[in-house]
Amino acid sequence: MAGLLLDLVHHWRLLPLVIVLGLGNGLPFGFHVSVISSSSLFVKHFINQTWIGRYGSPVSEGSLTLLWSLAVSVYSIGGLLGSLASGYLTRRFGKRRSHVFSHLLGITATLCLGFSKMAGSHEMILVGRFLYGITIGLAINIYIQYLGEIAPRKLKGFTNTTAPIFITAGKLVGQIVGLSEVLGTETLWPLMLSLCGFTELLHLIVMFFYPETPPYLLLRKRDPERCIKAMDRIWGQGDHQPEIDEILTEQEIYKKTKNMSVLELVKEPSMRWQLYIVIMLTVTIQFSGINAIFFYARSVFVIAGLPMEKIPYISLGMGSFELLAVMLSSVLTGHCRRKVILLGSYVLMATMLGLLTVTLSLQGWYDWIPYCSAVLIFLFIFFYGLGPGTLTIAIVIEMCSHSSRAAIFVIIGSLNWIGLYVIGMTFPYVEAGLGHYCFLIFLVNMMASVTFLFFFQPETKGKTLKQITIEFNRLNFKGQKIQKPVELSISL
Repeated sequence: MAGLLLDLVHHWRLLPLVIVLGLGNGLPFGFHVSVISSSSLFVKHFINQTWIGRYGSPVSEGSLTLLWSLAVSVYSIGGLLGSLASGYLTRRFGKRRSHVFSHLLGITATLCLGFSKMAGSHEMILVGRFLYGITIGLAINIYIQYLGEIAPRKLKGFTNTTAPIFITAGKLVGQIVGLSEVLGTETLWPLMLSLCGFTELLHLIVMFFYPETPPYLLLRKRDPERCIKAMDRIWGQGDHQPEIDEILTEQEIYKKTKNMSVLELVKEPSMRWQLYIVIMLTVTIQFSGINAIFFYARSVFVIAGLPMEKIPYISLGMGSFELLAVMLSSVLTGHCRRKVILLGSYVLMATMLGLLTVTLSLQGWYDWIPYCSAVLIFLFIFFYGLGPGTLTIAIVIEMCSHSSRAAIFVIIGSLNWIGLYVIGMTFPYVEAGLGHYCFLIFLVNMMASVTFLFFFQPETKGKTLKQITIEFNRLNFKGQKIQKPVELSISL
C-alpha cells in the first residue's frame, strides 16, 4: 500500500486525468444501467400524457409496454453499434479525438432526454437513449484502452482497476438520484435522466488539454519526440526509457505499428489463444448470473417480508457493497496474483448461487431463511466486485498488445451488449420455467469456465507483454519452433 501511494505521489499528474476519465466515461455507463429502472413509472406516465394530448385518449396497455420496451432495448442496440464503430474510430483518429467525438454525441443525447418533457415528445426519449447507447458503446471501449496506455508500468494494475470503480459508482449514483427525496419525482425526472451530461461536458473540456497516448504516438505516428512530451505531460519529468523500450519490444513481437481490424485479429496466429481467453472471460462474466441476481433480488426481499418502502434503500446497500468490493480489489491487485483472485471469486460466487438455490427451496420452512437468501445475494455481489467485476478489464489490457486492443475491445463490447440484451429478454422466461433452479445454469457455466481458465490463462501480474506473449506462444505455435523476440531500444 505504501509503495502504491509513493508511486501515485511521484506520478501525481496522472491522478487528475484518471478521475476526469472516470467521471466522463465510467460513471455515465453505470449510471444509465441503474437509473432507467428508477425513472420507469415517470416515463410511462409521460408517454400516456403525451398520447392523450395528441389523440384525446390514453395509450393502450400493449402500446405502452411496446414503447417502454423500445426505450429500454434501444440503448443496447446503440451500445452495440458504438462498440462496432470504436475500432475504426481509434484506428483512424486515435483515442483522444475519438473521445471528443463520443462526448459531443453524449451531450446531444443529454439534451434530447432533458428537454423531452418540455417539448412534449416521448420520441425524444427514444432518440436520446439510442444516442446515449452509441455514446457509451464508443466511450467505454476507448476509455479502457486509453487507461491501459497512459499508465507507467508500476501503476498499470491500479489504473486499469479504476474503470470498474467509476462504473460501480455510477450504478450507485443512479440508485441515489432515483430516490423520491432526491430527483425521483414527477417534476425532476428529466433532470435525473440527463444528469451525466455535466460530467460529459467536463471530460470534453479537459481532453483538449491532454495529449494522445504515448504508444499511439510512438508506434502509429512514429514520433518519439511527441511521445516523450506526452509522457512528461501525463507522468511528469523523468526517465521514461524503460517504458519506451517496452513499447518498442511490443512492436518487434507483433511486427505491427498500426491497429489491427477485427478480421486481421481473427486471422493472426500469434493472437489466437489471447482471443480465446478474452472471449471466455467476457462470456463468463455475462453469464455469471450477476444481471439475473439484480433482477431477482427485489422478489427475494419481498418474500423475506421486508417493507416495500424500504426495498429501494436495501438495493442501495447492494450497490454500496459492490462499490466497497471493487475498491478493495483495486488495492489487492498490487499485492496478490490476478488469476488467484479472479478464479477464487468465481468459485465463491458459484458457492453462493448453490446455497441461494437451497435457501430459496426452503423459503417457507422457517421465518429466518429468507434473510439468509438476502445475505447470500449480498455476498454474491461482493465476490463479483472483488474478482471478475474489477479484474477482467485489467487482465485483458495486460495480455493484449497495443495493435490488437482496438479490435479486442470491439469484440468484448459486442459480446457484452449482445449478452446484456439476451439476458434481459430471456431470463424472465427461464425464471418462469425453472423458478429458483435457474441459478444452477449460471453455477455450471462458472465452474466450466474456471476449469478452462485454470489451465490456459497465464498470470499477468508483474510480467511484461513479452513474457506473457512467450507463454501464449507455447499454445499459439504448439509443436512449432518459436523465435525469441528481440529487444529493441531507442535513446531519446
